[in-house]
Amino acid sequence: MLKPWFILPALLLSAPPPQQPAATPAQSTIPPEAAHLANPVKPTAESQARARKMYGYDCAMCHGATGNGKGDIPDLKPAPRDYTDPAALKDLSDGEIFYILKNGKGQMPPDGDRTKPDDLWNMVILVRSFAKK
Repeated sequence: MLKPWFILPALLLSAPPPQQPAATPAQSTIPPEAAHLANPVKPTAESQARARKMYGYDCAMCHGATGNGKGDIPDLKPAPRDYTDPAALKDLSDGEIFYILKNGKGQMPPDGDRTKPDDLWNMVILVRSFAKK
């Protein structure tokens, strides 16, 4: 007869390894409190220049230099929206756009805490400006 202290290690070694939680895609549901946030910044030439520079580094590769959704990375599913079309953002509040920039959505990674909130709010203004040209 096997001793109990021999059985437990044998059972543990034969058990399948614990499953790692599946990587979760960026949150797709925007909390209502985020949707109601109002943009607290007033754009300046300097803040918009900084937003354009950040957009060029972080966003243009997928969203296109002009925001038309035709970046350098082909075959994104779903394809990025064409922000030059006013209809693309008409159903999103500034708070929702801010939330998406900060937390990501789908394949778009989050900016998280690496970007100051005022810079994200200025990015919201920049993205909205693409449709005004």
